[in-house]
Amino acid sequence: MKIVKILFWTLWRIWFYVLVTVPIILLFPFLFLSIVSEKTYPQFFVLARIWAKIIFYGMGFRYTLEKEAELEKGKSYMLVANHTSMIDIMLMLMLVKDNPFVFVGKKELAKIPIFGFFYKRTCILVDRSSSKSRFEVFKRAQKRLEQGLSICIFPEGGVPDNENIILDEFKDGAFRLAIEHQIPIVPMSFGDVKERFSFTFFSGSPGSMRIKIHQPVDTTGKTLEDKKEIKDKVRETVLSQLLKWDKNKKAL
Repeated sequence: MKIVKILFWTLWRIWFYVLVTVPIILLFPFLFLSIVSEKTYPQFFVLARIWAKIIFYGMGFRYTLEKEAELEKGKSYMLVANHTSMIDIMLMLMLVKDNPFVFVGKKELAKIPIFGFFYKRTCILVDRSSSKSRFEVFKRAQKRLEQGLSICIFPEGGVPDNENIILDEFKDGAFRLAIEHQIPIVPMSFGDVKERFSFTFFSGSPGSMRIKIHQPVDTTGKTLEDKKEIKDKVRETVLSQLLKWDKNKKAL
């Protein structure tokens, strides 16, 4: 039985990378044209959402969604969620339809063949070991917000090495940006994603995930002195939901 599981996991993980790569190759001319100018980013965003759906459903995943509020079409938001899997990227693209956004992500992902070509040209890359790089993030994010786009940041700053950690501490960046630009912060809780597709190679399975989009947190009139309070509030919102799901799961 163990050999069967290992074989399944191996083929399933290979299939994931096939799903990531092949649609990019097939859509390459359209993707390339959509990144020639920053003005055509919304068109790229539409193609990225198609790519995300192919991967998500092609892997045998599905999700149930609970919303506390609807996002206002065309409005800029700071989108934040817990981060445990590569699937988080696909989920975020699928969940947010009418508010094209730009990811802020680590520069290492730009090294991935084919995917990295578009990643480094459409996302805001950050080298977390460089203070200069972190400053550049704010400048590029400001430009994107002025263009009417939203920003997505996974505020844990990466996936925790210890998979037993339910939610790591949040970094300041997302909350500083949101306050400086007076845009609402939208907390999201992604449940069951770690169990379905973690970074551990021999693990996971097709199945359902639970998603909750929480009430946006207003930053109007807030200053950087309020940053910690807002950050703690958002983290507590996400953590409370994750703990609730975890408790319900154990009770079954």
